[in-house]
Amino acid sequence: MKIIVTGKNISVNDKIQAAIDKKFEKLGKYFADDIKANIVMHPEKAKVKLEATIVTKGAIFRAEDVSQDIFDCIDIVADKLQSQMSKYKGKMVKKNKSNESVRFEMIPEFEEPHDEGKVVKTKRFRITPMTVDEAILQMELLQHNFFVFLNIETDNVSVVYRRQDKDYGVLNTTY
Repeated sequence: MKIIVTGKNISVNDKIQAAIDKKFEKLGKYFADDIKANIVMHPEKAKVKLEATIVTKGAIFRAEDVSQDIFDCIDIVADKLQSQMSKYKGKMVKKNKSNESVRFEMIPEFEEPHDEGKVVKTKRFRITPMTVDEAILQMELLQHNFFVFLNIETDNVSVVYRRQDKDYGVLNTTY
């Protein structure tokens, strides 16, 4: 596994790099292919935020944590990623699909406490051209966590969504 660590407004010293390498190398054994783990650290108020993303052929694994201790962040993020991989393995085995990028025999079986979610409602609606700010307003009025719209600035379908930090994100489509 190739581990790329980036520090934004924070330096990555040898001790931090060694801790990241040790934790994430263990995750690398789950993958058949040589994959890349992108890790970004940056200060957030009096704490440090660590974000990790691993992209494989069949899935994207992403985790983040904010803590005063960077080493706690590293442990928590690595544990979250391992949990995601285990859950992914369980779902893939249940659906009887194969995925060559993950070596399933090395990942412990995840036992989901509840039934898997299922599609219970399908909606069709006309996509309205609007700006991002108008889409955010519509989302707030509907009390939804996301809103699909035709972005008049890009002339593409976009999705505005509420992030965990209470800010907003925009997904822009390309085709």
